[in-house]
Amino acid sequence: MKTFEYYMKLPYTIILQESPEGGYVASIKELPGCITQGETKAEALEMIEDAKAGWIDIALQDGNEIPEPTTEQYSGKFIVRIPKSLHKSLAEKAKEENVSLNQLTTYLLSSGIGKAKL
Repeated sequence: MKTFEYYMKLPYTIILQESPEGGYVASIKELPGCITQGETKAEALEMIEDAKAGWIDIALQDGNEIPEPTTEQYSGKFIVRIPKSLHKSLAEKAKEENVSLNQLTTYLLSSGIGKAKL
């Protein structure tokens, strides 16, 4: 049986967001309902450790399953099918900018990811 200490050492994903009411909200992606808030980022991050400890402790006492962080690895490569006209436009723009099609596509994706709500 895995112990409290085992789970506390796992690299859970902490999500830190500004709260519309002020301060910050912190949650742990893999532990549903494990959420807290603080006036500052540092306070919210400190509080989420307490929330995680409480979440794990109660789950162990109740005999509930405790999710572990995923350890997926990404290759940095994926295939996307696009219309020929878009391929042509991207290739022409890359040539115009004197960069590779991969460099241009990486730039465009990274510029847009900050603007898109995923």
